[in-house]
Amino acid sequence: MTSPSDTSGVPPTAEPGVERFGYKQELQRSLSFTDLLVYGLIFMVPIAPFGIFGGVFQASGGMVALAYVIGMVAMAFTALSYSQMAQAFPMAGSVYTYAGRGISAPVGFLAGWVILLDYVLVPALLYLVASAAMASFVPAVPIWIWIIGFIVLNTAVNYFGIRITARTNKIMLVGELIVLAIFLVIGLVALAQGKGHGDVFSPLFDSSTFSWALVFGAVSVAVLSFLGFDGISMLAEESREDTRRLGRSMIMALGLAGVLFVVQTWVAALLVPTRAELLANGDPAGTAFYDTAEYAGGHWLSVLTAVATAVAWGFANSLVAQAATSRLLFAMARDRQLPRFLGKVHPTHRVPVNATLLVAVVSLLLGLYMSTRDDGITLLGSLVNFGAMTAFLALHVSVVVHYVVRGGSRDWWRHLVAPVIGFLILLYVVINAKVAAQVLGFAWLGVGVVVLIGTFALGRRPTLSGINTEVDE
Repeated sequence: MTSPSDTSGVPPTAEPGVERFGYKQELQRSLSFTDLLVYGLIFMVPIAPFGIFGGVFQASGGMVALAYVIGMVAMAFTALSYSQMAQAFPMAGSVYTYAGRGISAPVGFLAGWVILLDYVLVPALLYLVASAAMASFVPAVPIWIWIIGFIVLNTAVNYFGIRITARTNKIMLVGELIVLAIFLVIGLVALAQGKGHGDVFSPLFDSSTFSWALVFGAVSVAVLSFLGFDGISMLAEESREDTRRLGRSMIMALGLAGVLFVVQTWVAALLVPTRAELLANGDPAGTAFYDTAEYAGGHWLSVLTAVATAVAWGFANSLVAQAATSRLLFAMARDRQLPRFLGKVHPTHRVPVNATLLVAVVSLLLGLYMSTRDDGITLLGSLVNFGAMTAFLALHVSVVVHYVVRGGSRDWWRHLVAPVIGFLILLYVVINAKVAAQVLGFAWLGVGVVVLIGTFALGRRPTLSGINTEVDE
């Protein structure tokens, strides 16, 4: 049993490997704390608000900074729960693994099924957004060619190993931060010159438009920018750090990205040249941020921010999204909850090669199909958000069940209060999400329930290798 002074529910012993849970260590442990932090930041994209600024601005009644503040707080509780479960179960699979081992294997299957909406669809969403942006600057090249180009490039980088991906991430992060710094400097100068509109605190609170339902509805869109810190957990079997530092990298990545999101949207919200029109009509073309950049610093700044968004979403973000998605498929496949061929690891590069290639194929087909629809980006975005938020609800429950119910933990803040607060915030966000996202998301969940019932009917109850949900003796 754990010592009486240990309230964590996890024994203070040497770091366990995946062998403790009945698996073989197949992936290469080569990632440092810095690699994990950069990976999380790249996955979230420091300039992510550039691409969805107009939609969040309208949905929040102009209080875009407030939407990101609440989103950061909500995700902070989720990051804390992730860090706790990563210590208990340091392996790939994210919510699938944590819910499966923290609650039960069937619940883990459903959590993994739901978060597939996030992980499997998000690369296609990123490729589509980036390709549409590039096609707007180079109209002679159609969107479908950009989609194919981005997918081939990212698949090649991921195929040759996680170290190549990590090096590429650092280069891309520096480039994004430089573009963001340029915008902020020019934006602050423009504000000093009197180009701002409205009260300086209006992006945080505007009494003329404020309502909790309005703001939380906007949060359901804004959290798309935060999705990615959780992807760090997918690399647990490729990290050479202890599990506590793995959890800290998630929390730090979330905090850094959140501050950047709030600052850039605050400045942009004060500079919006057509506030009334944006609030009334929204931003169907997705150019609100770039129009604001042009108003602040000229056409060159508009082009710079738009191209940076295309490269960040289409290459940097989708690169790490593909890597994370392949690890989720790998984790579910080795437990035989997905076809076993997805669990194959390349003997030289030590990456889940078949899962990586499958993600590329799915992204290609979805990207090409959605590029023909007027609502393709909106539809994919709503499904991604719903999948992530619903899976995060299961994550918070798994913390309470594993640590308090089964482990007898008395660390009330980390293992009960924080998960409950995080659960309630996300539940409110899901309730206030767009109806289309709710309908399609619950339909996907319903399919997962049918599949689960089918496995029981066939006598193939979901199980996890070497499962041990009790506190170690």
